[in-house]
Amino acid sequence: MSALFLHVVERDFLAYKRMWLVFLSGFAEPVFFLLSIGVGVGELVGDVHVGGETVSYQAFVAPALLAVSAMNGAVFDTTFNFFFKYKYSKSFDAMLATPLGPTDVAMGELTWALLRGTIYSTAFFALLLAFGLVASPWAVLAVPVAMLIGFAFAGAGMAATTWMRSFVDFDYVGIVLIPLFLFSATFFPISEYPTGLQIVVRCTPLYQGVALERSLILGDVSWALLGHACYLAVMGVVGLWVAGRRLGRLLQP
Repeated sequence: MSALFLHVVERDFLAYKRMWLVFLSGFAEPVFFLLSIGVGVGELVGDVHVGGETVSYQAFVAPALLAVSAMNGAVFDTTFNFFFKYKYSKSFDAMLATPLGPTDVAMGELTWALLRGTIYSTAFFALLLAFGLVASPWAVLAVPVAMLIGFAFAGAGMAATTWMRSFVDFDYVGIVLIPLFLFSATFFPISEYPTGLQIVVRCTPLYQGVALERSLILGDVSWALLGHACYLAVMGVVGLWVAGRRLGRLLQP
């Protein structure tokens, strides 16, 4: 594989050197959710039964918020930012005037999104450690899994963005993300959902990430986790392939 995509990563890094406050703002959202929902609502909810164990509501919600943080960081960087570079600033047209190809551009943008998401995920995981919410040595895999979640949603986000015509179309992003956020066993055990909804939830991409993070951090590890990981890996690879092909058609007619 060509290493030319690293020049795209370098370009994004240099651009954000002048916008470091915007970059740091990504730390705030998961922390606010953890403090408001995990701590505040947790006092009202009490303990939760999951994986044959009883844990505090804060410990139940925290791994899911790590997965949500990885999803949001990847999606927003590979949809809104990606679309602006493609449609308005024409950054990709300039890149393709160099030896870079469409796949290099897509791979570079995805890699930057992963690097940014990894920084956020690592900081959030450190917060979980500080709060004493990590119960298993398997949690050492929590950040790599967050990267896998980011890879899956970054690929899907880039692929979807190549079909968007204006910023109005980004309403569809919210239509997808909000139900995923609310109904991926993020705040309630999946056993509390109606049977039909359980089947739907188990097929959604964020649920795969939530199940992985929660199992690793709480120590409820089984071979079924490999299925969740494969789902996310395939989602990311297909999204990256589609994004590369679409950029080639749109920018190199």
